[in-house]
Amino acid sequence: MASNSKPAISPGLRMAIDFGPLIVFFAVNSLASGPQIARILTATVAFMVAMVAAMLVSWWRARHISPMLWITGAFVLVFGGLTLYYHSQIFIQIKPTVIYAMFAIVLGYGLLTDKPLLQLLLQQAYPGLTAKGWRLLTISWACFFLFAAVLNEVMRQLLNWDQWVLFKTWGMIPLTLVFAMLNIPMLLKHGLQLDKPEEAPIPPEG
Repeated sequence: MASNSKPAISPGLRMAIDFGPLIVFFAVNSLASGPQIARILTATVAFMVAMVAAMLVSWWRARHISPMLWITGAFVLVFGGLTLYYHSQIFIQIKPTVIYAMFAIVLGYGLLTDKPLLQLLLQQAYPGLTAKGWRLLTISWACFFLFAAVLNEVMRQLLNWDQWVLFKTWGMIPLTLVFAMLNIPMLLKHGLQLDKPEEAPIPPEG
């Protein structure tokens, strides 16, 4: 009988898929020349291309693209397209707010209706985690996404373009990783069975 298991993606490659497009966005914005709007549009195009590339790499290596990567990729393409069409940075800046808020709402709905939506989105990437563990993880990430949505809006209002890109890349990525690490003791307490718990997957960066 043929196995239905998908090839595993190494933790390093998974990190590159999740965070690589944002790093490309930061690098192109920093290195591009010309007026600010030209840099914004160039960085946005690079972001969109890098996101498509990340999805293709995920499919190539694992024959699979996670639901959360599909969602993030779709939002990057839609809001990136709006940024290019209207020549306005507002769309690419509010994209994280919309993604974070949507994830918070979806997870909150799952909690209220007792549906394991986070487990469905991550596709049982936390082997052995009990139902209570999934519920606690869902509450944890729902609160984080709500906080991240508010934080992005505050930073978008307070910072100029380059400062916001710096915050989005070197502020939110470490914050997301640290938050994921803080969940590990709780995950282990509720049945997580991974040889290296620190390699447990996290939701993609908005």
